[in-house]
Amino acid sequence: MVGTLIAACLATVQAAPSAPASRSAVDLRSRAALIMRADTGQVLYAKNADQTLPIASITKLMTAMVVLDAGQPMNQILTITDAERDRLRGTTSRLAIGTKLSRSELLRLALMSSENRAAAALLRNYPGGPAAGVAAMNRKARALGMTHTRFVEATGLSGDNRSTPSDLARMVQAAARYSTIRAYSTTPEYTVKVGRHLTQYRNTNPLVRNPQWNIAVTKTGYLNEAGRCLVMHTTVGNKPVVMVLMDSSGTLTRVGDAGRARRWMEASARTTQVAASR
Repeated sequence: MVGTLIAACLATVQAAPSAPASRSAVDLRSRAALIMRADTGQVLYAKNADQTLPIASITKLMTAMVVLDAGQPMNQILTITDAERDRLRGTTSRLAIGTKLSRSELLRLALMSSENRAAAALLRNYPGGPAAGVAAMNRKARALGMTHTRFVEATGLSGDNRSTPSDLARMVQAAARYSTIRAYSTTPEYTVKVGRHLTQYRNTNPLVRNPQWNIAVTKTGYLNEAGRCLVMHTTVGNKPVVMVLMDSSGTLTRVGDAGRARRWMEASARTTQVAASR
């Protein structure tokens, strides 16, 4: 089943035309970007699309795919342990050591709120442990044709998790074939019990709360060396589109770029319709 889905994903990307539209047609401020029709693979916009960059928490989409591929019980209760403590960057988490949540809850928090301890716990409980999980992530990347991608851990806290916009577009297309990833990555808000207290999480992509957007899959990411990143599988003008925005400098730049890209595509579609009606 998974092999069939991967093959279909690759066929869509590889068989389609790849000539991008003129970059001057839209001003995207992210350092690297790719906008692609998800149904045909046609590249509509490309900017440094083959440049290899740190991807931060965009990593968690691949973590989610290999966790789901493993077929472990989603209702199994997992415990956050000291192994999930971030010793690389010293980041904190609202998931206290000793927190017990289901695999399903941890996966949702990792995708929609980019919870690092949740992602780390998922791969620690992967069959064979985190090393086996990372190996599975790299195997899946190769199977998807992501030839300029490397994963070293589950969360994206390492700057050695690297990819290109072109490769990430393939990953987003593959992730969109998982109904669980579609549902969990676009969850606007979610509440879990941490110890005796209810803790509310919000999606790190504010666009999922905007009714003007129809988003099937999304993930954000941030590291100092990666800048602010955003990937989405969305619909613009009734057409499925993959957006990859990497290394945005300002806190709102990636969201602003998504809006600029959408308005540009909508304006292009209107121009095409007017020309066709003449």
